[in-house]
Amino acid sequence: MAKIATTVYEQIRTAILNGELSNSERLVEEDLAVSMGISRTPVREALRRLAAEGLVDVSPNRGARVAEWDVHDLREIFDLRSILESHACELATPRASAAEIEFLENICTEMEELAETELSSETRLPALAARNRIFHGKIIEMSNSTRLGLLIETLIHVPIVMQTYKVYSPEALQRSLHHHREIVNAMKAGDEVWASSVMRAHVLAAREEILGQPDPA
Repeated sequence: MAKIATTVYEQIRTAILNGELSNSERLVEEDLAVSMGISRTPVREALRRLAAEGLVDVSPNRGARVAEWDVHDLREIFDLRSILESHACELATPRASAAEIEFLENICTEMEELAETELSSETRLPALAARNRIFHGKIIEMSNSTRLGLLIETLIHVPIVMQTYKVYSPEALQRSLHHHREIVNAMKAGDEVWASSVMRAHVLAAREEILGQPDPA
């Protein structure tokens, strides 16, 4: 039963992160169980796990729905990301190997080339979001902190990243790509303070783009 629940959890989670299930979409236990050819018990367990991650909202009256992020949620998510990911940069910089730096540089180049292509937004935005996730994920991996990685993983949801790219102006996108380059340059120079400060500015700039309002501080 545990293996079935894990499989169901992974399938629903992937559908949410890929945007196949939209914000506030109802997740009916019986319908999901029938579509997967299983009982409702593993579906219920999977929904509980997803609720613990913040991807699903479960209410006694409304049942389960895909989570919807309001302004307060988004501000909190990006504020926490700015703290945790800047710390990841600080930890990763002294450990960065030449091969890892080259890997990050290649991701930067791919994203810069994508930004200049004539591809439709339906094609370009998912490609940018995917490489952005690889870039940030690599730095988290380089930090060599499992606990930190798990904390950040609960905050970096693909639908939010995709929403960020959708609202980016050309200038904001170029600034974001420049931040990536500067982070890599700082890591290459072995300057963890520089890398950490740029990562913090990078995440907070994304926050302002998606919220569309200035920092009240």
